[in-house]
Amino acid sequence: MKGGDITIHRAETTASTNADAREGRPGDVFVAEFQTAGRGRLDHEWHAARGENLTFSVVLDATGAAPAQVATLPLVAGLAVARAVCAFLGMDAPAIAVKWPNDVLVGGRKICGILCERNGDSVIVGVGLNVNQTSFPAEIAARATSMRLVAGRAFDRDNVLNGVVAEICGLHSRWMCGGFAALRGGFAAFDLLKGREVAVLATDGDASPVRGLCGGVQEDGSLLVGETRVYAGEAHVSDAGGPAPCAPFMV
Repeated sequence: MKGGDITIHRAETTASTNADAREGRPGDVFVAEFQTAGRGRLDHEWHAARGENLTFSVVLDATGAAPAQVATLPLVAGLAVARAVCAFLGMDAPAIAVKWPNDVLVGGRKICGILCERNGDSVIVGVGLNVNQTSFPAEIAARATSMRLVAGRAFDRDNVLNGVVAEICGLHSRWMCGGFAALRGGFAAFDLLKGREVAVLATDGDASPVRGLCGGVQEDGSLLVGETRVYAGEAHVSDAGGPAPCAPFMV
């Protein structure tokens, strides 16, 4: 998908940009000022302040991609957002990090959540990015941040949207050619969990939590914990002196 193929569809209010994107084609981007039924991974509620943040969905081509390959797209999208945020904030890893499988954090606080859904030969990448919000609900205030809070200034949301979409489309092209393996080296620089003691509750089975030293995200998108590969789950950092456990939440 080339930059010239991108078409942006805007709405003041919608139920969900991911739902809107089901009628789209690769290259379409659906943006809304406010979502009435926004949701994140595992159906967590998605909170976003009207007119301050970005909530949008990008439709990407996934023709011929196996389900196992599609499962790595949240990591690709996370890497794209992290790279774009780095550019706008003038910061770099490890201050900006990606937490497997779908969160972007700055200074240990969540700034972005991602939800990817297969739709025929396409994948819809839903992104919620905190841009200019300066206050959050009490239950997540200690774990959430925004670009404005980090930088101490407001950002033009259209510029941020264009920057993030450009990164997503660029990395998607590389993903289509070489899968996540082609991007794993770049992802490793932002990997929040690698080298940390973690506990992961798998969501693809009834297994007990997997605990151990994290070996990072592998070429197939799995998280290596000790000698075990986890393909879907919620991870918590558990080493002493590290950040507070990264409990799942959407902002």
